Amino acid sequence: MLPVLPELDGLRAVAAFGILTTHVAFQAGTGSPFLERFDFFVPVFYALSAFLLARGGQRPGYYRRRVARIAPAYLVCVAVVLVTLPSLSTVTASQAAANLAMVQIYVPGGLIDGLTHIWSLCVEVAFYLVLPLYLKLGQRGRWATIMAAVPLGLCWPWLVWPFYDPAVLNLQIWPPSFAPWFAVGLVLAELEQLNVRYTGPRWPFPLIGLGVAWFAGLIGPPGLVHPTPQEFNARVICGTIFAACFVAPFALGPRLSGTFLSSRPMVTLGRWSYSIFLWHMSVLYFAFPVLGLSLFDAPFIPTWVFTAVVSAAVGYVSYELVEVPGARLVLSGWSGKARHATAKQPASASSHVSPA
Repeated sequence: MLPVLPELDGLRAVAAFGILTTHVAFQAGTGSPFLERFDFFVPVFYALSAFLLARGGQRPGYYRRRVARIAPAYLVCVAVVLVTLPSLSTVTASQAAANLAMVQIYVPGGLIDGLTHIWSLCVEVAFYLVLPLYLKLGQRGRWATIMAAVPLGLCWPWLVWPFYDPAVLNLQIWPPSFAPWFAVGLVLAELEQLNVRYTGPRWPFPLIGLGVAWFAGLIGPPGLVHPTPQEFNARVICGTIFAACFVAPFALGPRLSGTFLSSRPMVTLGRWSYSIFLWHMSVLYFAFPVLGLSLFDAPFIPTWVFTAVVSAAVGYVSYELVEVPGARLVLSGWSGKARHATAKQPASASSHVSPA
C-alpha cells in the first residue's frame, strides 16, 4: 500500500496562494518580475496532479472520480461569476458555453474576466483524459513516452507560431506546450515505484526554485507581452525546474508529521485549495472597489490580505457546500449508490486525487 503524503496537501495550499499572489501583484501594479513568475506554481499543481494520479497505476472508476472531483465546484463558480461580475454583462452565449464546458482555450475570445486563470484547468483536464492510456504502458513504454513528450512539447510553440493571433486564440497555451510540467510528476511516480528516496535536507530546493523564478522574471517578457517561441520555451523550462524543486523533495523524501506542510492548518487549506484557486480571481475583481483602490495602482499588502482571506473563506464554503456533497452526488448518480468513502475527501493527497 502506498504511503500517505500529508505534506503534499500543504504544498497544494502553498501553490494556490502562490498563484493568488502573482495575480494580486499584477493587478495591484507592483511591476515585480519576480512575483509575476509566481505563476510557476501552476506547474507545481501539474506536477502534483501527475504524481498523485500516476503513483500506483490505474484504478477503477478513474473518470468517474475525476468528474466528481472537478465538475460541481467548477460549474457553480462559473455560473456565479457569469451572473455577478458587471464586466461580463456583454458576454456572448458562445463564450458562456465555452467556459461552462471548460473548452475556453480552444474557442476564440473564450477567456473572460474573473475566469481567465481557468485556462490552466483546461490543460489539466486534457492530461486527465490521456493519463489512462499512459498508465496502460509498461515501464519502458512510460519512460519512452515521457522522453518523447517533453521535446515535442517544447516544439509546439514553434509549430503554431505562424498560424495564430494571440489576441483572438492563443495556441501557445494548448496542452502540448506543458508536457514538461506534467513530466515532473510522472518521473517522480516512476522513481517512487523504483524505491528511490531522498533523505537529505529539503529546504534548499524551494529556495533554488525561487531563484529560478527570479531569473525567469529577469529574462521576461514582462506582464501581458506575448512571448516568442524562444521566450516561451525558456519559461516552460524554468517552470519545470521550479516544479521539480518544490515537489520532488516532498514526494521522494516525505515526512509524515511534525512539519509545516503537514500541519493541520496547511493540510486544511490544501483541501480547500481547488476552490480557492477557482474563486480568487473574482474575489480580486471586487477587492479594488471594496477597498477603494485603483486597478494597477494599489498597495500590494492590503490587496493581498483581502484577497487571500476572502478567497480562503469562500474556498471553505465551496468545499463544504459544493465540493463534498457535489462529489457524493455525482458518484452516487454514476454508480447507482452513494460512494461516501470516496467523496468525503475529494482533495486529499492520501486519497490519490489531483490538486486540480
